Amino acid sequence: MISAAALLRSPRRIWAPVTTVLIVESDPLQGVLRKSILERQFQDVIRVSDAAEALCLVEQSQFAQKLGLVIASTPMQGIGGPAFVAELHSRLPEVPILVLADPNSTNSTNSNGLAHESNPAPHANGAIRFLPRPFSIDQLVDLARQMIPRPKLKTA
Repeated sequence: MISAAALLRSPRRIWAPVTTVLIVESDPLQGVLRKSILERQFQDVIRVSDAAEALCLVEQSQFAQKLGLVIASTPMQGIGGPAFVAELHSRLPEVPILVLADPNSTNSTNSNGLAHESNPAPHANGAIRFLPRPFSIDQLVDLARQMIPRPKLKTA
């Protein structure tokens, strides 16, 4: 297992094509740490502190077109986590959402009745997956890699 310190010291390894990863995290320390770690794997990582700010960003068509993954930490301030996930999924159903959640919030449906599977198909567009706390950095990075849609290769 790779430690957080090793990931931060390692050279930047860009895995994905230019796609945006949006982190919604109200805790400043956790937000900065997750952003730093994910920037080692993905070129464009943006962190916002609440759901309202995230929804404002996705309203911008240029931003929405590049969005490859949303990582939302719950509970969140303002709009609740389940309401945010439902609203984001209704606006951008093709964008996968990874919810970092307390273990007791990963039932088969959330409070809005939004059904989810704990392990949907890894590359399913629009998948909503839950990563219960506590989790390792490796688990977060691996799941983010799995969820970002791979570009389709053009064939002649």
